Amino acid sequence: MLEFLLSTDAIMALLTLTFLEIILGIDNIIFISIAANKLPEHQREKATNIGLLMAMAQRILLLFFVSFLIVLSEPFYTFSNKWIHIDLSWQSVILFLGGLFLIYKSTTEIREKVEFPHHDENLVKSKTIKSLSNALVQILIIDFIFSIDSILTAVGMTIGLHNNHYFTLLLMIIAVVVSIIIMIWFANPIRRFIDDHPSMQILGLAFLILIGFMLITEAAHLSHTSLFGNEVGVIPKGYLYFAIAFSLFVEFLNYRTNKTIKNKTRNTKK
Repeated sequence: MLEFLLSTDAIMALLTLTFLEIILGIDNIIFISIAANKLPEHQREKATNIGLLMAMAQRILLLFFVSFLIVLSEPFYTFSNKWIHIDLSWQSVILFLGGLFLIYKSTTEIREKVEFPHHDENLVKSKTIKSLSNALVQILIIDFIFSIDSILTAVGMTIGLHNNHYFTLLLMIIAVVVSIIIMIWFANPIRRFIDDHPSMQILGLAFLILIGFMLITEAAHLSHTSLFGNEVGVIPKGYLYFAIAFSLFVEFLNYRTNKTIKNKTRNTKK
């Protein structure tokens, strides 16, 4: 197990997944903060920390549940004709539906953030909260909504890394725990950074579209899908790592360029 966790593929998957979990968790932090801010001041920090811990527990439980379903790899239905052949299993069905969900959710989230940036925040603000327990119930519901794409992302990043299902499950749990710990300790600085650089969150959602497509192709591969006699292959995760690294590099260059322009503008005004 230690050899697997220290392998290059596992480390790359862990770093990428932790980064994506933090990016995806920003909205969760914002909504938890909105709910917590309706409480008396001495209860706000407590509600925020409990909310993030509940998010971690909920995601780990969902990981166990989803991972159990993904193990069900035996075909339960076969469809075949001259053009297409599919051996359907629960594993392939879950991955296919998960991939479609990630693409749909990411696309709609990008649209909302561009055209209606404060739509979801206004919905949360409009709800009444009278006590800590009431706030925690609302936070639990918010956590569940945000846990689904988080879990599917974890599955997409780790599937196929190792033949032993429990090794990849451990890797996913480590990524979730590390990301939640970072969010608890650095929630406000992370939130301010994303507010100053909203393109980072758009990038994270764009990465989810790639992961969603990867889940769909993985589902097709695991169900031995063939189109016109050609079987669907697996997309190497190295392509995904390159896309993420290159996008972050471009964003870093944009950040440096904008910072240089702002500094020159300030110096000119002086």
